[in-house]
Amino acid sequence: MNRKHIIAGLVVILAAGLGVVALIKSRGAASASATEEEATPTIVTVQTGALKLATLHRFIEGYGTVETAPATSDAPAAGAMISAPVAGVVTKITVVEGQHVEQGDLLVELNSGTTTAENARQQVERQKKLYAEQNTSLKNLQDAEAQLALLRVTAPLSGTVVRVNVKPGQAVDLTTVVAEVMDLNRLVVSAGIPASEAGELKTGNEVQVLAEPPVTAILSFVSPAVDASNGTVLTRATLPAASGLRPGQFVSLRVITAVHTNCLAAPTECVVADINGQSVIALVKGDEATQTPVQTGFRENGWLEIAGTGLKAGDAVVTVGAYGLPEKTKIQVMNSPTNEAPSAGSNSSTTP
Repeated sequence: MNRKHIIAGLVVILAAGLGVVALIKSRGAASASATEEEATPTIVTVQTGALKLATLHRFIEGYGTVETAPATSDAPAAGAMISAPVAGVVTKITVVEGQHVEQGDLLVELNSGTTTAENARQQVERQKKLYAEQNTSLKNLQDAEAQLALLRVTAPLSGTVVRVNVKPGQAVDLTTVVAEVMDLNRLVVSAGIPASEAGELKTGNEVQVLAEPPVTAILSFVSPAVDASNGTVLTRATLPAASGLRPGQFVSLRVITAVHTNCLAAPTECVVADINGQSVIALVKGDEATQTPVQTGFRENGWLEIAGTGLKAGDAVVTVGAYGLPEKTKIQVMNSPTNEAPSAGSNSSTTP
């Protein structure tokens, strides 16, 4: 073997040795780095809130239409579509839409095919004078008054003229609706509630009408029958006077069926399910978050009723980042929001 071959062999052996040494050092450094990472706990960035005492509601949701109150045993209907009492021609309109009228006020005057309103008025005055002189009978006077009444369309209730449907000179008959009057202080919301939920409804329940601004009404009627066409039960909620709502307006509503006062509530987003499906919250103690099982109740406006061992108002809980936190996770709180508990009468939802 010549000298060149020997030198080349020594170079190869030296290079291989250096490679082995480098590999051993590299593996040692990686092992040390992994050991260091295992020794450093993972820190999760979260946001937190606090448990509060609140008043929460269970309710049934629905949609309805604002209408005038129907007739009851205590009061007449709060709205009337007034038809012509006799066929004839409109000669006078004494009101405009939006005008307030009292019961008995003249709205429209007619001429019939046999007489005019003016002639009928003169006949009444003549019969009154004759009756006072005892020169005519009471029946003749009453007949004259009845004839005049047929030519005068009057308001059957006190309220607002919401519509006038005729013009002077227009021919009308008994089917013509000449005007509509409503008492806008006696309104209801009529709503269909699914029959499956109607069993919880009771007259006297508070009803939250979700208008702008919201209005509190009282459930005054629950139909004993189910509408077979849509499976709903008709309900009516009586609105307060001067509610600001208008007949025909479509609104959403919530019928309050139960109230829990002074109950412990958590921000809804902080209640999550663990791998077993149990509801838990991440309770913050120092720089750690510990999963704590809870039972849930009413939900309202971003808050959820909870109960659990050792929990109290003021306890800090993880809100953003609560899902999937391991037991006793090290946390770093960032941008912790301020929570406000809902109060009685605010919007709410049913138990989950």
